[in-house]
This record gives sequence, C-alpha cells and structure tokens, in this order.
Amino acid sequence: MQRGTDWAMIFAMAGVEHILLESHEREVPTLETARKVHARITFPGGRWRPALELALIDYFYLSVRTARVREAGLRYVVDLRFVDPASRLGRRIPWTWIGIGGVLLSTAFVGALEIAASTVPWWRHEWLAATAVFLAAAAAALYLAVHRVAETLTLFSAHGRAKLMCHAGGLGMLHAFRRFQPRLEAHLRIAGARRRGGAEHLRDEMREHFRLRQAGALTEAEYEAAKRRILATHGHSAEGRGPGKLAARGMTAVAGRRSSPARGIPPRRRSIASP
Repeated sequence: MQRGTDWAMIFAMAGVEHILLESHEREVPTLETARKVHARITFPGGRWRPALELALIDYFYLSVRTARVREAGLRYVVDLRFVDPASRLGRRIPWTWIGIGGVLLSTAFVGALEIAASTVPWWRHEWLAATAVFLAAAAAALYLAVHRVAETLTLFSAHGRAKLMCHAGGLGMLHAFRRFQPRLEAHLRIAGARRRGGAEHLRDEMREHFRLRQAGALTEAEYEAAKRRILATHGHSAEGRGPGKLAARGMTAVAGRRSSPARGIPPRRRSIASP
C-alpha cells in the first residue's frame, strides 16, 4: 500500500470506531510478571487522598497503582513510548482556609490585647471565652489549610494529550518525587528511541489509548478526545507530504533545471548539430 493511500484510509475512518486498530492486543508486563523492577516509589495516602505507587519495570514501562481508604484502587501499566517527557508538577494552595484562619487569628489577637489592657483580672474578663473560641477556630482553620495543600503530578500522552496519570498528594510529595524523576526521565529517553514514525506510530498510540481505556485509566470521553487529537496531529504533519504534492514539486524542480542554463552554458539540446 502506498503512503498516500494509507493516510487516506486512516482519515476516512476518523468518524467511525477503529476496529482494526483497537483489536490488536499487546503483551504488557505487570509488576508481578516483570523481569526487572528498576525503581519504585510510594506516596502515602490519607483520608482525602489515595495512596500512589510508581514502579519502572522492564525498561519501557511504568506501573501505576492507586489505593483509597476502604475503596478499590486502579492498577495499570503505561508504555513509556507514548508518554510526553515533560511531566507537569503543580501545587494547589487553599487560600480560602488560610484567609479564614487569618481573620479568626486576628480577632483572637484583638481580644487578647483588650484583655491585657483591662484592669480586670484576665481570668474574669468577659472577652476571655470569646477570645479562646476564636483562637481555637483559627488553629483548626490553619490545620485544615496545611492538610489541604495539594501537590499534583500529571503525565500526558505524547500526541493524544490524555492524562495517563493525575495524582494529587499532600505537602512534600513533589520533594519525594524529585528523587524518582531522574530515573523516570532516563527511561523515557530509552523508550522514546523505540518509537516508530508515521502511520505506524499513529496506530500504536491509538492502541495504547484503547488499552488504557479498557484498564480503567481513561474514561470513554477522554479516549475519544485523545483519538481526535491524534488524528488531527498526524493529519497536519502529513499535509504537504503526499505523493501527489511531492511528485508535482519534483517535476517543477526538474522543469526549472531544464529551462534555465547554468553558468552561461547553453542547454545540451541546442549544442547538438542538426544532421
């Protein structure tokens, strides 16, 4: 099959289910069946957040396991060939709780100043109970603010831009991840060298998204959105490289070379004497 025919067939299938692409099954190792575990890190969970375990296995794969309190977590493996090397790290700070805690703490401080300036003994002051309540409420709000700080780690697919992993951990998670990050980046480079180009990579990445959807890592909506992005990305890269355009461009170049003499030398056709 010619390259132009291959691309035409792929884009003709853009609006329907890609049965041929998605029916191909690959053997992907799991953490239990892996021949080698290169690195592993665990992020503990809590009441509001799941625990996370990452493991680099068999050079080209990332094992992801999440677990929630009293709930079943997810277990799946990501092929690093289709992961964007630039992982996204972020931090969400609960400014609302910090503001509430600051207001309550300021009110308690004003009450303490009033008690200190009064001639009435502090244990008999009428503001003592209210000041104690405001101080306790401020401590509770600030405690919640600290425990609601969320540090996020997100991995996207290379062309589909699907969230292959999105984890929100507590304060200190990013500091722990930076010890694991160099190993992950090294394996991403190794896996990136195994990528195939053109339509083969298109099929491989779509199969990877389909496999992750079956594993529960992607929702149906995320899968469909990633599939559209992959087709659009490869469609733009294929524009201008079809056989027709390349042939036309080559014919124009040849015609130009034939019609324009180089360095004042007349064309060969004119140099041949007529019989």
